Amino acid sequence: MASRVIPVEPFDLVIFGGTGDLARRKIWPALFRRFVAGQIEGDVRLIGAARGEMDSAGFRDVVQEAIVEFGGEESRRKANLSAFIKMLSYVTLDARGEAGWVELAKLMRPDRIRAFYFSVAPSLFGDLAKRLHKHGMADDTSRIVVEKPFGRDLESARDLNRVLARHFDESQIYRIDHYLGKETVQNLMAIRFGNVLFEPLWNSQYVDHIQITVAESVGVGGRGDYYDKSGAMRDMVQNHMMQLLCLIAMEPPAKFDPDAVRDEKLKVIRALDPVRGADVVRGQYEAQGDKADYRTQVEDPDSTTESFIALKALVSNWRWAGTPFYLRTGKRLRDRASEIAVVFKDAPHSIFGADAGRHRNILTIRLQPNEGIELGVTIKEPGPGGMRLIDVPLDMTFAEALGPEDADFPDAYERLIMDVIRGNQTLFMRGDEVEAAWAWTDPIIADWEAGASEPLPYISGSSGPDEALMLMHRDGRRWREIKP
Repeated sequence: MASRVIPVEPFDLVIFGGTGDLARRKIWPALFRRFVAGQIEGDVRLIGAARGEMDSAGFRDVVQEAIVEFGGEESRRKANLSAFIKMLSYVTLDARGEAGWVELAKLMRPDRIRAFYFSVAPSLFGDLAKRLHKHGMADDTSRIVVEKPFGRDLESARDLNRVLARHFDESQIYRIDHYLGKETVQNLMAIRFGNVLFEPLWNSQYVDHIQITVAESVGVGGRGDYYDKSGAMRDMVQNHMMQLLCLIAMEPPAKFDPDAVRDEKLKVIRALDPVRGADVVRGQYEAQGDKADYRTQVEDPDSTTESFIALKALVSNWRWAGTPFYLRTGKRLRDRASEIAVVFKDAPHSIFGADAGRHRNILTIRLQPNEGIELGVTIKEPGPGGMRLIDVPLDMTFAEALGPEDADFPDAYERLIMDVIRGNQTLFMRGDEVEAAWAWTDPIIADWEAGASEPLPYISGSSGPDEALMLMHRDGRRWREIKP
């Protein structure tokens, strides 16, 4: 059941920060896998640009090592790797100066799609955009890809949007969120809008509540300096989890068109109620066994940055009035697992009596590590002894359902980079989306920074602070146990 791969048009792609960690771990391996799949072929130029002094031969060695380490099984096929490496070249470049820009401009071809991936700190976005225009590399067909963080609050997000808008139209700006490139996230839209079974039930009349969980078993590790300036709210909730909430809650767009989809997501963000202080729980992990304490992994030994967030959000519109959305994310939790659980209401009347117990249908969308979709249904337990009810899953794990030929799904970066080349912005955030998300998040963060609360300690390897459990218990609900 292998899917047909359609090659993209010839293009020139420049990766600014081409020797950095993100490029080595994600971008170059993603491009290589698309090359092996047959989606990149013909007259394509892949150009790395960074400050380090290096020639193209040395750069090819760097990329080859990265692909061997992070590229998966295909990287061991030397013929594929050798052919891919020949597409690469390198320019030593100063983002804030003039060095290297003339050389880069000479590599650009006027009859090709041009894409520029800003795999650098956001403080350099404006400098790169300005110099691309100054040296004649930006035209109507050019596209830029920018990585999060898209600001750290509403004011900085607006500033960043203004800087980019001076040189590029919104239709040329691709704000990448790798969560939206996951197969299951996109299948969420297919499930909702491609099946008559679910959409009539997708509202407050039938849905009791929705849980969105992104749990990580690792700590901040080598990202301590960055993470301590961001925390779980800025690093995860404001972007990744907000996007998941929007896809779950949005109205059906008129068509599967980039602006139609993003218009509906924006309406969800603007319909979110302000979050009360009592509806947010912050946490910070403590040492357990050989696991380090959060504060020993960051510069500030008295840090009050949260490594865990749980909150209750309400969408005040016709579809979702009264249906809570519970979000939680954190580091050093028991398991690494991400899922969306749509918990439907109880049947209005049970004909089986009190002894049958309480049973609910739950639609679970697993994002990682084993992408798939599961629908819990109630059936009779086999055997004699009366009508005893049990819950069983109707499970569609993609790797099992679609067979071994399709088990190796494209990585999120593979899909999203190819969407950039095709000019499809559906899975990328628009500037007004980013600003609306910050407008909702900023008051929550402002309360913390004003000293309204301190993060609560939780033991590494646990499910987070006990107070997060109470966030659900007081509503007569409970968090689902996460299964990796």
